[in-house]
Amino acid sequence: MKRIAFLTCVGSLALVLTTWSAPSKTAHKSAKKARGAATVQTVSAKGGGHVVSHARTMRASRGVSAARVRSTRTTTASERIGARRNVTVNRERNISRASTLRSSRVEAARVRSARTATANARIAARNNVVASRQRNVRIVNNWRSDRFRGQNYAAFRDYRRQWHDRTWWRNHYSRIIFVSGGWWYWNAGYWYPAWGYASGAYYPYDGPIYGYGDLTPDQVIINVQTQLQRDGYYAGTVDGLLGPQTRGAIAAFQADHGLAITSAVDQPTLTTLGLT
Repeated sequence: MKRIAFLTCVGSLALVLTTWSAPSKTAHKSAKKARGAATVQTVSAKGGGHVVSHARTMRASRGVSAARVRSTRTTTASERIGARRNVTVNRERNISRASTLRSSRVEAARVRSARTATANARIAARNNVVASRQRNVRIVNNWRSDRFRGQNYAAFRDYRRQWHDRTWWRNHYSRIIFVSGGWWYWNAGYWYPAWGYASGAYYPYDGPIYGYGDLTPDQVIINVQTQLQRDGYYAGTVDGLLGPQTRGAIAAFQADHGLAITSAVDQPTLTTLGLT
């Protein structure tokens, strides 16, 4: 019985000890886990700040990069829009300038056309007047009728064509000039053609030309053409040549003013024209 009682006590004691040691182990394990967690927390507290800071830096850097990308894209888009606007503005300006230029050219062409038409009308009217005045007047080449008596027409009445070589002309006349394709010599107030002075000489008019003011024969004719043009008798070119058109104008002027029709430049005609 004592043995059984002893074993029972020992078993109870062992059970008590077992029960007591279990919570202690559990508490130990809990404490160990708590220490581990604290350690983890401590580690996190010590090194985690850097990790968090690095993560924040990474996020901030990514945000800046994204903002830069968006800014670059926005700037590029703005530049493209600005370039398109500039192209459009330049195109519109070019179109406007081209339109203005075309309008200016059209207007200039219209003005030129109007001026040309006016000038042509004036020329036509003048030609009609000239033609009307010259219709019944013939060019005279023979000055031996009674109308050419008197000193004013002696040079025409006595004119005879002379043919001589250059030496003869130089020995007889001190003033010989070349104008309008031919050689002319000066004698007693008139210019005469020096036939034979040089081969190939050209004389649109064969006869004397009254001279004044020490002018050459072509200069005298230019003055006559200019004045006849102003008076509505001549519609040709002022060229200093006494050709058929100029001679016809002189003849019409002489007929209208009651002068002897020489169809040439004589002293009475120059006086009536107001040139001497």
